Amino acid sequence: MTGGQRFSERHKIMRTEPFGIDVQACRGRQQRLISVMRDERIERTIVTQPEHIQWLTGARFGPLFQPVASLDADGRMTLVAPTKKLPESVAVDELLAYEAQWHSTLRNDQRRASSEALLRAFDGSTCTGGRMGVEFSSYGPHLAGKVDAQLVDLEPALYYLRRKKDPDELRMMRKAIMATKAMYAKAREVIAPGINELDLYSTLYAVAVDELGEPPTYFGQDFQCHSHGGPPRDRSANEGELYILDLGAGFRGYFSDNARTICVSRRPTDEQTGAWKQIQQVFAVIESTVKPGTSCRAVFDSAQRILDKCAPWEFNHHLGHGVGLFPHEAPHLNPHWDDRFEVGDFFTVEPGLYHETLRAGMRLEQNYLVTRNGVELLTDMPLEL
Repeated sequence: MTGGQRFSERHKIMRTEPFGIDVQACRGRQQRLISVMRDERIERTIVTQPEHIQWLTGARFGPLFQPVASLDADGRMTLVAPTKKLPESVAVDELLAYEAQWHSTLRNDQRRASSEALLRAFDGSTCTGGRMGVEFSSYGPHLAGKVDAQLVDLEPALYYLRRKKDPDELRMMRKAIMATKAMYAKAREVIAPGINELDLYSTLYAVAVDELGEPPTYFGQDFQCHSHGGPPRDRSANEGELYILDLGAGFRGYFSDNARTICVSRRPTDEQTGAWKQIQQVFAVIESTVKPGTSCRAVFDSAQRILDKCAPWEFNHHLGHGVGLFPHEAPHLNPHWDDRFEVGDFFTVEPGLYHETLRAGMRLEQNYLVTRNGVELLTDMPLEL
């Protein structure tokens, strides 16, 4: 078989595989944004954040590129993408190119180049005197200096719309969860006194690549033994310590985030077992009480009360958060927010207890999807120490 034949057959498989761009789903998300635009009397929205571009068009370009897209109230979607990264299947009406590289060298002025290409496409139709939606945190001077319109910050609305996960998004997030499930299975095989944190990190990365069939678009986040968390160190695990593995494997831009704690010796102490049992009570509360409309702050408070009874062991961080194209999204299970659960929310719950007597603590994390009647558990891998 020649190289050209191999490419042709692989290309054919990629066009039909289940994780390709779902144009119809993207068009549906565009319509949800258009509904907001009409309510706000906005004629055009320009987006520059890569997560919003992917959510609306299906196109993902990675951190080295600076595409831009616009959506008109009449439904016309325009995408300006790097010349050598133009997607074959994408939910747009006009696909334009800008030169991100010159003779294979990445340009440092890509934002200017992509902005100018978008402005040329407008051909004078730039919402002059009207209202235009933008992301205030990333809408830059290359566009702002050329458009005479009243700017409206649609960033909060975009983040809110992204809470509801569509079936195509859930397929990719479930795939990412399968990678963490495979990593935890391997971790239980190989963790033993003397294992080095860097060696385990490398082993788990290889497992993620094998499960996903491609490099993860994100790989994190906590790989330290006898620690609350952090990147792997050149350190070996010791008898009796607890190994918190809070793992996330990104698949085509979508994140996963779940945690397990493994006793290095496989013989947890009575105190470690007692802490583990206390943490289980939090998951029982989630699965019995969370439904659309439930207060996230009230759920956090309930978990805090349960875990405060375990003093001197401490629970001193958020209880969880939404996940999607960004690792931390709404809903926030955190006293600094007062969100309420909604149908379609994908969220984590990660209670923990920490103290030196626990060597040095544990965190367990489950992922759930909010349904009309409650929640669906998405992470069915073992929780045992």
